[in-house]
Amino acid sequence: MVSLADVEAARRRIAGAVLETPCLPSEHFSERCGARIWFKFETLQRTGSFKPRGALNRLLSMPATERARGVVAASAGNHAQGVAFAAARVGARSLIVMPEATPLIKITRTRQRGAEVELYGETLDDAVGRALSRGEERGLTFVHPYDDPEVIAGQGTIGLELLEQVPDLEAVVAPIGGGGLISGIATAVKSLSPGVEVYGVQSEAAPSMRESFAAGKLTAAEVGPSIAEGITVKSPAERTFEIIRRRVDGVELVSEAEIEEAVYQLLENGKAVTEGAGAAGLAALLQRRFPRLAGKTVAVVLCGANIDLNILARIVERSLVRQSRMVRLRIAMKDRPGALARLLGDIAAQEANVLRIHHNRTFARTAFWEVEVDVTLETRDREHIDDLLAALRAAGHTGVEEIGVRLVPTPLAP
Repeated sequence: MVSLADVEAARRRIAGAVLETPCLPSEHFSERCGARIWFKFETLQRTGSFKPRGALNRLLSMPATERARGVVAASAGNHAQGVAFAAARVGARSLIVMPEATPLIKITRTRQRGAEVELYGETLDDAVGRALSRGEERGLTFVHPYDDPEVIAGQGTIGLELLEQVPDLEAVVAPIGGGGLISGIATAVKSLSPGVEVYGVQSEAAPSMRESFAAGKLTAAEVGPSIAEGITVKSPAERTFEIIRRRVDGVELVSEAEIEEAVYQLLENGKAVTEGAGAAGLAALLQRRFPRLAGKTVAVVLCGANIDLNILARIVERSLVRQSRMVRLRIAMKDRPGALARLLGDIAAQEANVLRIHHNRTFARTAFWEVEVDVTLETRDREHIDDLLAALRAAGHTGVEEIGVRLVPTPLAP
């Protein structure tokens, strides 16, 4: 079992090499969540996540001869960058095995930090097996992403910082994948302030720790596609499960839609870029998954910011559609000079902004002398869209319809 002394030793060991990240209160999310919310910005940590803490502590704990042979790790991205950073810091070589579906940005940044990268398998568990075999072949020391006492102790330094940064801290909420992060935080927090509650959050797409916690024994679970790929683990480890079972007060699940909404909310209202795993804790609080925390001072760990910009763009656009701030219309009109200009003029008169337009003669359901025009517009709200549709029809435009699936807003708990 990892101890407070281990976490304190890790803090001394990695001091100066990793950042003591800020922890700031949020008035907006405090109102939304019904608690006094503080965000721990591990998104601003070196490599964009908390992972360098544990990785560097692990490497600095090794004998020099072992470090000289090099290390191998398996990761969906953030642990990869953490190990690559730590290896470069101590002058060791590193091989990182990553699942094939890992976002390109994480692969690229891992290579940029000097690591050799190999893509293998569909899940993190597949990559772990490959990394273990490659380590045996090449004499490299395996650095586990979570099932390692030095890694856990390194992550636990976040807990020490939280107790110093948040006045009257009453609870901590953190995401759970394999459990290394929350195990370290809970070890530090519960050792120094036993009354502070610690809660974990998983995606419904990978609920292994939640099911294990509820059953009181290790339980594997199927892993589905997730925008929180950093916490998609098929089965927890014995070490982290035992720490969580003893020191964590509860584990809850959030849906993929709720995580997506939390990423967007952090971007628009928190002015913070966060990956799916990093937003899981806020998703749970927005949905009031922990009713015991109402009115309490809660630190939420935003564990990483390494989200693929293409994924982020899709999240933003889908959220805009949900809020009726973006809409796509299809209009049938005569194929004659000036018809398109007239349509755009009528749209402009309703103060809708054209984002994209597609003028379709061939793949249309119209008569020969007609065309279909698909227009994607920026709008204010649902009322604006309804007024726009009515105005276009009143102006004589035929076949005006809203196309595509109208996404339903993710409801937030009252």
